[in-house]
Amino acid sequence: MSEKKLNSLADLAKLQFENLAPDPEPDNTPEETVFEKQFLEAHFSNKGRAGKTVTLIKGFEGNAEDLKALAKQIKNHIGTGGTVKNGEILIQGNFRDQIMDFLTQLGHQVKRVGG
Repeated sequence: MSEKKLNSLADLAKLQFENLAPDPEPDNTPEETVFEKQFLEAHFSNKGRAGKTVTLIKGFEGNAEDLKALAKQIKNHIGTGGTVKNGEILIQGNFRDQIMDFLTQLGHQVKRVGG
């Protein structure tokens, strides 16, 4: 390797290193976790959250990893943030109808609770 001074990012891009293994190919297969049929409740709430609106999904029976996987699928489908707390899925915003449609497509029974 030459001891030439790098003056630009283009020079840096041309730089080649020896003894480096190539990057492994990324696994682009989407993770589709299959859940057994659940009876879930979709709630709408803003209490205790400084007036911020959230959609709560309650009634999931299963282990914590499956609950987190379902929450991730919902968040990716809706395109918003959320979390899992106390066995419930909290999704930021009022997306109850979209979430109910998505969960129904996954094969769950979803009941609308509240307003």
